[in-house]
Amino acid sequence: MSQEKRKRKKLWLLLLILSILLLGIAIGVAVFLFWPEEKINFYKPDATNPTTEQASDNTNELPSSEEVSTSSEPALAENPIDFDALQEVNSDIYAWINVPNTEIDYPIVQSPADKEENFYLRRNLSGNYEFRGTLYTQRLNAKDFSDPVTVIYGHDMLDGTMFGTLHYFRDKTFFAENELFYIYTPGHILTYKIVSAYKYDSRHILNSFDFSQEKVFQEYIDFMLSPQSMIAAVREGVTVTTDDRIVTLSTCIDYGLSRYLVQGVLIDDEPTA
Repeated sequence: MSQEKRKRKKLWLLLLILSILLLGIAIGVAVFLFWPEEKINFYKPDATNPTTEQASDNTNELPSSEEVSTSSEPALAENPIDFDALQEVNSDIYAWINVPNTEIDYPIVQSPADKEENFYLRRNLSGNYEFRGTLYTQRLNAKDFSDPVTVIYGHDMLDGTMFGTLHYFRDKTFFAENELFYIYTPGHILTYKIVSAYKYDSRHILNSFDFSQEKVFQEYIDFMLSPQSMIAAVREGVTVTTDDRIVTLSTCIDYGLSRYLVQGVLIDDEPTA
């Protein structure tokens, strides 16, 4: 073979090899540009587009519907009063009252049927005679404060104990700045808004009014919001209806010839643990 032919053959082989290389490159580029995206993602996992295995793992981490339901329930408030301990001292204790910015922070009792109605008028929690007595309600009232009007009795003690500081509400400024009191029972915190405080006569409220009659109850509410007394304070802008529940704090005035009443309407009943 002549030298000229050998050169042409080498050139042809070189061109063939170069063509094959270029064809391979072209095929590779086409595969990269047009291969489906999900195939490429297999090589570059992305947190925003996880692989099937990753998605399965994340799904397993989600809470069950039962867990979601449980966690969405609000936790009950803690009751600050240990009624189990109190009732070990005296089973007649059924509630506790706190009137902020006074000395009134005491248990409330109610005597059972085998004791006289006003047993705690001059007796302490041990059942022994004590002039100051104990804060109490009569059996005319239910112990869940569901009655239209519940009356809590306490002595006006000169040393400020029992309901001695209830008379703070005779001061108009104090009345204006202190509008709430609280009653605790097993399982509940009851919040009352003080609507009026006034001097009243010596009538026994629960024996004098039949609050089961709506008309009678409405007349009592009207008087409570507009008492005919020179010693009176009424909170402005308060509406009370016969659907409301009222607690009356009652103590002596004028050496026991009259009563001083502080009356609150229930505005919140918070369940407790």
